[in-house]
Amino acid sequence: MTETTTQDTAARPDLPDRLCINPRSPHYVAAIFQYDVGIRLNGKERFDVEEYCISEGWVKVAAAKALDRRGQPLLMTLKGKVEAFYR
Repeated sequence: MTETTTQDTAARPDLPDRLCINPRSPHYVAAIFQYDVGIRLNGKERFDVEEYCISEGWVKVAAAKALDRRGQPLLMTLKGKVEAFYR
């Protein structure tokens, strides 16, 4: 059983420096979202991240129920140490 887990890990694409869950974004990568991706900000796992950038050290999360004029959630930027990983 450990062999299949090792093969699954090897088959996963590398996580990019910047990734967004919105398909309209240029930082969206569909192949990565076939797997469950986790994000840690300052050592604490976050489940509400819309976009992240590891090198610049920020994540974007939805700001409450506020929407922009196109109906997309307004995003708030949080800064700190960002880690991306497969669950």
